[in-house]
Formats: sequence, C-alpha cells, structure tokens
Amino acid sequence: MSNEKILIIDDWKKICSIMAQALEPLGYTVAIAVNGEEGLRQLEQQTFDLILLDLRMPGMDGLTFLQQAIRLYPHVKIIIISAHGRVDNAVEAMKLGAIDFIQKPFTPQELRDIVRRVLERETISSKRELEYRTAFELAKQLKNKEQFEEAIVQVKRAIHLNPSQAEAFNLLGELQEKLGDVTKALQNYRIALNLDSAYQSARNNSIRVLQSPQSRQIWLY
Repeated sequence: MSNEKILIIDDWKKICSIMAQALEPLGYTVAIAVNGEEGLRQLEQQTFDLILLDLRMPGMDGLTFLQQAIRLYPHVKIIIISAHGRVDNAVEAMKLGAIDFIQKPFTPQELRDIVRRVLERETISSKRELEYRTAFELAKQLKNKEQFEEAIVQVKRAIHLNPSQAEAFNLLGELQEKLGDVTKALQNYRIALNLDSAYQSARNNSIRVLQSPQSRQIWLY
C-alpha cells in the first residue's frame, strides 16, 4: 500500500470523484480542487507528492497553474490530463515542467498505472541519488586517508550512478594525479569543466597540472 498524497485539479467534480475512487484503494491520500486558484491554495497549505492537472478549466487554466506551481514549488511532480486529440497542449505543458500526461478518455487502471509509474520513477531516482552521495562521500574519506586506489573504485561507482556531476570527475582527476597519472587527471578535470564551466576547483586543478613540469608529457587535444 502507498501513502503518497495526490492533488487532483479538474473543474468537473464527477471526474475528480472517479479518479479519487480509483486511487484511494491503493493507499493514496487524495485531495480535490476544482480550479487553478483553489489548487494553489491547497499547495500553500500542504505538500503533495503528485498533481493530476486538467488543462482546460475556467478561470486560471492548467498551463497558467502549471507555470505558477513550478515557479513556487519547483520539485512538484505534475501529470497532465489532456483532452482527446489535444496532445500538442500536453507536449507544451511538459516543456514547461510537467512530468507526463494521460489522455482522455482513460480507464481507472490506466490512471493507476501512470500514477504508480511516475511515483516509482521518483523513488528510483531518489535511491540512485542516495547511492551516488554515499559512494562520493566514501571516496572523499578514503582520499583523506590516502587510500587512493580504493577511493578511485568508489568515485567511479559514483560516476556510474550519476555521470552528470562535475564534482565526481574532479575528484577522480585529483586521485589520478595523486597516483601520478596527470594525463588522465587532466582529462577528467576537462570533463568536469565541460559539465560545469563555473566549477572553480576543476579549473584550478587544470591550471596547476598544465603549469607543472609533467605537463610537457601531456598530449593536448
């Protein structure tokens, strides 16, 4: 059984009730708002794990709500409820920050499936981030203990879990430099800078390596 909180925003109360009846038996706590303004008020009062948002509503429409919700609550996950034949609107909403969409008419099972899929996707993402952080912090501890080869194993594991982090490539470069491999160290400093051009540690490390006597032996591409 799940215990996540879901907010349904749709001006048709009957649709809201049907969706709530489909989700509540799975353990989800469901709240309902009949327009965008009410949806924002509910977001101010409590935290939701997921929002199911209809795009076509009187007053504040779905796209306007989406933009305001993402600006005020950037980590909120939103599934768009799209009218039949209006996939273009759903695509536009996803460009603005929605995470997925479901097209009317849909069955209760289709609704359950997309909700479960989105929430499980977030759970997997959070788990990988925790595993990344654990491996990265362990690598730093091993570096401080001068256990450089063991540290390299851990930082490579961190990179495997999340290859978009400049800090991990920079740390890998520092460890390789400690072991005397300045060529690979410089390559990883450059990767770090490609990922984040403002990452000062990688920039300083690159400059230090290039100014070192060993730099004469490094092929620069």
